[in-house]
Amino acid sequence: MNKYIKIAVAAVLILLGLWMIIFTREKGWGIVVFLLAGAPILLFFKNEYILLAFWQLRKQNMEKAGEWLKNITDYKKQLHKTQYGYFHYLMGLTQAQDHPTKVEPFMKKALEYGLNMKHDRAMATLNLAAAAISKGRKQEGQKLLDEAKRLDSAGMMTDQIKMMKEQLKMPTMQKHMHNPNMRNRGKFF
Repeated sequence: MNKYIKIAVAAVLILLGLWMIIFTREKGWGIVVFLLAGAPILLFFKNEYILLAFWQLRKQNMEKAGEWLKNITDYKKQLHKTQYGYFHYLMGLTQAQDHPTKVEPFMKKALEYGLNMKHDRAMATLNLAAAAISKGRKQEGQKLLDEAKRLDSAGMMTDQIKMMKEQLKMPTMQKHMHNPNMRNRGKFF
């Protein structure tokens, strides 16, 4: 649903509540309608699909969270500006297990649009560090790991950061990999 339709519904509910209080003298029902007008206003700032996707992520159900996010067809029309970053963040988290190469652009956009919580920014930078390390960009990965460590003030991701730093110490396999076509060379000539 378009975000401006939600504001229009809230305005209609507020006007209906005023009409009930002033003209019909139904003060109790008018107050109830006023309270109901708060729901579309809340959903203007916090999209229902993003809330449902967060709920599914809490239950570790990535597939269902991805299904809820697919209902957002045009995020600029359906979401408030403060939700753009979280939309990309959630898309990246749901894609992380199945398509790890698609995570990096989503997390970059999430950080670009902005995330409110420090631990969300830490998780996004940790995912970017993992993508950089897997592509062989060790210096960039080290910077991102240091930034993730700085953002993780609660210490929720210390184990993952330590594990990633251990991966940085290991030599890259690309430099030590042998050409399989050259294994038998010299055997017959």
